[in-house]
Amino acid sequence: MKKISTLLMFLFSVSAFGQDELMELLESEEAADKGYVSATFKGTRVINGHSIETRSNGVLEFIISHRFGTLNSGYEEFWGLDFSNIRLGLEYGLTDNLNIGIGRSSFDKVIDAFVKYRFLRQSDRTPVTATFFSSIARKTVDQIGLEGIDRNAYTSQLLIARKFNSNFSFQLAPTVIQRNLVATNDDANLLIAIGMGARYKVSNRIAIVTEYYPQVSDKSDQFQNAFAIGVDIETGGHVFQLHFTNSVQMNERGFIGETTDDFWDGDIHYGFNITRVFDLRPNK
Repeated sequence: MKKISTLLMFLFSVSAFGQDELMELLESEEAADKGYVSATFKGTRVINGHSIETRSNGVLEFIISHRFGTLNSGYEEFWGLDFSNIRLGLEYGLTDNLNIGIGRSSFDKVIDAFVKYRFLRQSDRTPVTATFFSSIARKTVDQIGLEGIDRNAYTSQLLIARKFNSNFSFQLAPTVIQRNLVATNDDANLLIAIGMGARYKVSNRIAIVTEYYPQVSDKSDQFQNAFAIGVDIETGGHVFQLHFTNSVQMNERGFIGETTDDFWDGDIHYGFNITRVFDLRPNK
């Protein structure tokens, strides 16, 4: 943990941006796309799941995600703060509409990689923005019976969102996950879910966000649908996402298909995402 803390302090001390340069980057992305609706969501994540947003060509995004233990674990576990899972992710804009990314999660020691392509943008003539997302996640934890390609799961999503006005945005995320090995005989290898996400802007730099991923394919009773609610806060060089969720995992196979805690029964995890953006474009 000391090594991780030192690394994080170093990364955030690097003067890649001035006090307001993230906001300037977001505004420049918007200005460059006149005629299109911009900032449907401010980040590339709604909470756990991806949003329709992509970063611009030459922009590198570093995302730190934490999920703590459940709030109902009591004072002995300091209401969940004694327990922590982390995901570190890097995402890069090959073009304004095509992004790639990779991440590493401490839970099950999962490595994930993805490609994301925005092929439709909301405008006066187009009612929605649509983005295709595809990923692979591999569990590298040492576990008996988990060998070879059994460790892999593949996710495909069609992210469709509309910004209804300057304050409110809504997204649908039909999702298919192919798991090469499932936890129980009651679970199918093919999982289908319909994700939903919403954002409501309450001030220039603060928005309320929520997300729900109900599974429409059969699942065993031990798994729950993923739900999250939180707040986005934009500052000079960062975007903070503070939220409460029943999911401890931070990749699609995990939070959509393997969430075991029940939000409505009090199994609520406090968590956050911190985004740091680095503009690697020449002459910037």
